[in-house]
Amino acid sequence: MTPTALGDVAASTDRVTAAGRGSEVRAAVPVQPPVSTQPLDPAAGSGQTGGANRPTSPYGEHTVRTLTLREYGRELVALSNEQASALNGVGNGRYLSVEPDERPGYWQVAAHNYVGSMNVEGLQVLVRPKIPLRNLFLLLEVGLRPRDWHDEAVRFETTGDLLPALVSFFARTTETTLARGLYHSYREQRDRLVALRGRVDMARQLAQPGVVIPTACRFTEFTADLIENSYLKAAVSRSLRVAGVQPIDRRRLMQHLVTLEDVGDVPHRHTDDDRVVFTRLNEHYKPALRLSRLVLANLTLRDAVGETQASSFMLDMNELFERFVTERLRRALKGRLDVKDQHGDRLDEERTVAIKPDLLFRSGGSPRFVADIKYKLTDDAAAGRHPDYYQLLAYTTALDLPEGVLIYCLDANRPDDPDLDHNGSPVRSSGSLEPTAPAGTAAVSSIRVRHAGKVLHTYALDLSGSSADVARNVDRLADWIEDRTAAAAATQASAFG
Repeated sequence: MTPTALGDVAASTDRVTAAGRGSEVRAAVPVQPPVSTQPLDPAAGSGQTGGANRPTSPYGEHTVRTLTLREYGRELVALSNEQASALNGVGNGRYLSVEPDERPGYWQVAAHNYVGSMNVEGLQVLVRPKIPLRNLFLLLEVGLRPRDWHDEAVRFETTGDLLPALVSFFARTTETTLARGLYHSYREQRDRLVALRGRVDMARQLAQPGVVIPTACRFTEFTADLIENSYLKAAVSRSLRVAGVQPIDRRRLMQHLVTLEDVGDVPHRHTDDDRVVFTRLNEHYKPALRLSRLVLANLTLRDAVGETQASSFMLDMNELFERFVTERLRRALKGRLDVKDQHGDRLDEERTVAIKPDLLFRSGGSPRFVADIKYKLTDDAAAGRHPDYYQLLAYTTALDLPEGVLIYCLDANRPDDPDLDHNGSPVRSSGSLEPTAPAGTAAVSSIRVRHAGKVLHTYALDLSGSSADVARNVDRLADWIEDRTAAAAATQASAFG
């Protein structure tokens, strides 16, 4: 493999006054440079400027070089030992694998199923998805129309840096959400007060016998200090610490903090939004809270001397694809099939081995069909799918179903193509994993398991087109699942007939 050097990031830096803080915050929009084909001196990546006219980074005052990878891609790169160690340390090796090459000073850097950016030791690594960049925002599945994230998708395609684009998307979505008014609701409060309010909290009052004042009270208050708002505020506060965000988006975020000033500062975990119960009164918070979860779950920050910078923002494509397929199928099959995700069951008769298929389809109150979602199959070669088939076979056997399907992303399983289009997406070639299917048909393959009679399908979902194309492909998948469910029901009926 030809060694790939690291390009330089050209950035413009604006100063924005931080409201209420009396200090200045540096913000910049990075411009994605081309990756040079000349080898890079390993020592050059450790923060050395190498010249008076070297550009500075939006993530600090020192020079930062950029390495661009595609998910599941691999490059031979010149790195310092510090850079290699730092890259291996981010995410404990989940995001990248960095292994020494035979040539001193060079390292094999391999991307996994995460896309995004990370910044370590004067090095910025951008990992781009195999699907078209604009469709990455589609997979976020936050419940908004494609035109709502069009500007951010274009910015991502231009710069290659996902983090500023997502923060901009989050800032504008939150602005739209809060424009409808800060959500208030009634919440039960407990406090010790001089004057009685509501009812006496007898348990707490009797815990301190003889003390009459202050009195332990229980009362209901109409307040904005709710989990919906505190969760949103936590994501806004974290986004404000990201360098490289456009000044207009930074001002939006700071205005959001002003709007949320009466809401308590709670150090939320990203899973805390599972406690939110949506009703017609807070339904409009869904998109903003979904983006808040992405920020809180995937944005890792570190403090550098004199600068606060984002060390990594990486999205798990497996998780995004699974959530996207689940939500779209549930929507498409509403009124036709009952779609249950992450159905818990047991593999053995003793019920000691747990199984949890991604999707279970019910008809007439009974399980009829099962699916497992795999963004990328175990291997590109058919022989590498064995573990996936074994898992699906276990599901169909334990659930006593005649058929099941592996739903995977066709784009993620295509062989790497060095030719990229203007969006950074692979140019189609004749060497794709699946044969090209006629328009309007799906790429489906099936096997029948010997001595078991189980039929295991694989269904390739193509995400390479426009959002309308992707929607049509999901609808075809939903129709196919409905047909296979009906066939499975007929098979089960004949077996018991």
